[in-house]
Amino acid sequence: MLLALWVSLPFLLLLTAPIARASHLRAGDIQAKVDTTAGRNPRRIFFKMILYTDNNPASVRQPTATIFFGDGTSSGVEAIKRSTNDPIRVSNTTDLNVYYFEHTYNALGTYTVSFIGENRNKDVLNIPDSFNRSFYISTTITLDPALGFNRSPILTAPAIDRAGRNQVFLHNPAAYDADGDSLSYKLVPCQYVPEGVEGTVPPRGTNRPNNQVCPGYTYPDNPSFGGASVPYSGPPSDPGGGPVRFTQNVRTGQIVWNAPNTLGYYNAAFVVEEWRRIAGAPARRIGQVIRDMQIIVEGNNNLRPVIKVPNDTCVVAGTTVSRVITATDPDRNPVNLFAYSGIIPPATFRQTTLGPPTAQGTFTWTTDCSNIASEPTQIVFKAQDNPTSGSPLIDERAWRITVIGPAPTNFVAQRLPNSPSTTVLTWDRYVCQNPGAQILIYRKEGPSNWQPGPCETGIPASTGFVQIGAVNGNQTTFTDANNSGRGSTFCYRIYVSFPRPAGGASLASAEACVTLEGPRTVLTHVTVDRTDTVAGQITVRWSKASSSDPIALPATYRLFRAPAGSTVFTLARETNDLNDTTYVDSGLNTRDNGYTYRLQFTPRGVTNPDVPPTASSVRLSGQANEGATQVNLAWSYTVPWNNATPERPTTIYRRDPGSTTFVAVGTVPSGATGGSYVDRSPGLVRGQTYRYYVLTSGTYNTPRLPDPLLNQSQEVDVEYVPVPCAPVLTVANNCEALAATVLTRAGVFPAPGETYTNTLRWQLGANSPTGCDNSDIDHYDLFYKLNGESSYQFLASTKEQQYAHTNLETQTYCYTVQAVNKYNRRSLPSDSVCADNCLLFLLPNIFTPNGDGVNDTFRPKVASPLRRVHFTAYNRWGVKVYESQSNPRIDWSGEGANGEGTSGGKVSEGVYYYQAEVEFADLNGTKKTFKGWVQINR
Repeated sequence: MLLALWVSLPFLLLLTAPIARASHLRAGDIQAKVDTTAGRNPRRIFFKMILYTDNNPASVRQPTATIFFGDGTSSGVEAIKRSTNDPIRVSNTTDLNVYYFEHTYNALGTYTVSFIGENRNKDVLNIPDSFNRSFYISTTITLDPALGFNRSPILTAPAIDRAGRNQVFLHNPAAYDADGDSLSYKLVPCQYVPEGVEGTVPPRGTNRPNNQVCPGYTYPDNPSFGGASVPYSGPPSDPGGGPVRFTQNVRTGQIVWNAPNTLGYYNAAFVVEEWRRIAGAPARRIGQVIRDMQIIVEGNNNLRPVIKVPNDTCVVAGTTVSRVITATDPDRNPVNLFAYSGIIPPATFRQTTLGPPTAQGTFTWTTDCSNIASEPTQIVFKAQDNPTSGSPLIDERAWRITVIGPAPTNFVAQRLPNSPSTTVLTWDRYVCQNPGAQILIYRKEGPSNWQPGPCETGIPASTGFVQIGAVNGNQTTFTDANNSGRGSTFCYRIYVSFPRPAGGASLASAEACVTLEGPRTVLTHVTVDRTDTVAGQITVRWSKASSSDPIALPATYRLFRAPAGSTVFTLARETNDLNDTTYVDSGLNTRDNGYTYRLQFTPRGVTNPDVPPTASSVRLSGQANEGATQVNLAWSYTVPWNNATPERPTTIYRRDPGSTTFVAVGTVPSGATGGSYVDRSPGLVRGQTYRYYVLTSGTYNTPRLPDPLLNQSQEVDVEYVPVPCAPVLTVANNCEALAATVLTRAGVFPAPGETYTNTLRWQLGANSPTGCDNSDIDHYDLFYKLNGESSYQFLASTKEQQYAHTNLETQTYCYTVQAVNKYNRRSLPSDSVCADNCLLFLLPNIFTPNGDGVNDTFRPKVASPLRRVHFTAYNRWGVKVYESQSNPRIDWSGEGANGEGTSGGKVSEGVYYYQAEVEFADLNGTKKTFKGWVQINR
């Protein structure tokens, strides 16, 4: 036994020995990408972690790292090795450490991959006791087949930077997303894990870090560090003399600290969020990277350099971008120039001169089709001076370049031979064959004279073009069988839309136009001659068929009719007379129905007849407004000609009571499908009925067809009467009064034949709808439904403002009420108001199951409607003797179980205890439990 104890002691010490700690971690972040090997497992993720450490000889060298994968697993203590034996020296105080690792997840989902480092370097001014605070960074990834093989943002600029006291500090992470996803940025507090690695890995932890904000953390612009802003042109601009500001641009990621004051170390963290944009859906956040960076503020007399970059621009894919970047230093120190971006390489940046007076470098990027994207590509340029004394300072600016697709070339529109209304569009095969790209086809009537700007992609709606189709990016032709009006000129443009996530678009093609012959004949008139329910009449006219091609005779006109809203057409007229272009359609119900007409023209030997666009009658509706101070008229139509030209307004006609003559009361322009007019004539008299019709005026805008095209609506009667205001309804349901009555009375409730009553009361509202009128109310109509039913049914009419709904077996009814004035005009229905069952339940304390027909069963003495009762009875020793849940009334006749029954299967006389779990039949399905006792006497 002693030997065993001696052997196990070192092993125990090994298990409990703490992980070595030292103050050394300055900054870092984690990047991720999906499996890019030949097998391509979508659940296998490759990671790269970058850490910046203090290279003080007393600091830990960080040769390994512990990674937590977000699925309840980890790499184990110190399992991930640095990619190099020794860290990479990047300055006299800082080393760079790079770690590569991978993980295969068992399921799709969202995971946060994190690292805990122990510990931060000491003396970080805005993290109290930083020496004893662990270092925490993370990256969140989403595994979803819909996202494809996604890659997280890459932060190409270092996470360690230097600032000068009382000077503007600038830093940009130069983030880049290879998939073209949108990136956004926001500052967050630095975090730590109180339990450290030891408390997070098993057996003490669950491999799920308990990350928290570092205690006492403040942002670098906290007033406790003193100082004031200095003049800066921005963004954000600052006149100087104000509070210190530490900000990050949400779109570019640019951090501006204006201006540090206290010397020392500062840490700041920010989130780079990755957003996937999908057409027709909100942007979806699919990942994020948290970088924790360090800024070292030093004091010197050196002034920071000033860098100049080009204005943001766009280029067409295939263009080589070459620009000179310059910087000057106010102290005339040499300046080193740097460029950071995910496109470097293949793009290059080479410095040509250090200065003074001017440092220069050349940026060169030969773009290609893979660079096309809706979001610009960002390149961050940094100028860092080389002072003779003191620490170097920097200036930094971002240049954003949007790569757009070239315009489709050799775009031509031609009329299809022997098909006068069909256009064939052709173009050269598009140069950028990006997978998923589509060519979008747009059309408008008449030339546009639109000249797109040099960076204007797509076709804006303001040009008048409307999309009529789309084809795959490798197609070179499109057929438009538009069946448009004769003599019309149609112009076309196309452009290329590239798929998400990168998205993007091309410049539009040149405009191509074609003048079509159109159908050989078109409808010109559908006018209502007579308004009647059985003897209504409509006159229909069309143009005489003509064509540049000979028409083979005999040819046939066929005119079909359908009631408005129907797609079932019936033949109304057929003729072989080429000059017969008018038909009077009689015996119609033009008062209640509108009608749509369709024409067919078939020359001899033609199997596919000309079918010009349909045309409908003008349908008019009218009603006095709520207060009977005006008449609101509206009309609609579906016609192939244009009723919307200002030179051809619609005329409104009215016939007053007692008159036989219609008089024009106004004109107003119509729209493409209808129009409206308000008659505010001072002579209108409340209570009278007025008759209206409208006459529309349209055109095909061609000299070969009649102009104007005048079409009359049906006549409509409008009662000039007000609408009552909607009532405000309440339903009285005094459960307290009912309980006080029935819980104390001798008999049961409800007794046989006893029912409920719901009492309804209402007041007339005001100004609902606006302008309503409460004078001349004649009566009120009430409607009801059982709660849960879909439709109301009529209940009663009354001249009073209250009503008792009696003889109800349940109170759960809903009600609405309408006011009706003496002109028989109804108000809007009141809001629906529902009554609810009262919650009443009382069991007796004695029953006598002796078979005499009196009080033989145990049932509620008082009960409102119930859905279910789970009843259980126990003897005085707590043994269950009876249980039931099939009968809401319980109706226990005293039978027993578990050996408690007598020879007749009945329980013996005595006291029994019960529990009743009651579900009431109220709107909420309320559940309550009642406990008590009952005496059984036989």
